[in-house]
Amino acid sequence: MNRKVPPGLAGIPNLGPVTAHDLGRLGIHDRPSLAKADAQRLYDRLARLDGRRHDPCVLDTFHAIVDFANGGPARPWWHYSRIRLAQNQARKRRAP
Repeated sequence: MNRKVPPGLAGIPNLGPVTAHDLGRLGIHDRPSLAKADAQRLYDRLARLDGRRHDPCVLDTFHAIVDFANGGPARPWWHYSRIRLAQNQARKRRAP
């Protein structure tokens, strides 16, 4: 498999050929489209498209690249993993 990042998405940290391919399948081919996207919705749509739930790190990567496309700093995807895990813990503490 010899996939490449399309020019419209080139240079985005955390975005490699496989993620670019997945984004293309979701109709995202350039930064303006990525900036308008919602990471959770992209993740959910990808799961429906493939008929399976993907690793949560895919969600974290989507958060990283959408944030960057919206002018956020280049952060590694695992920065968003920490946020996701903290939010999950907070939800568990609030649950009855």
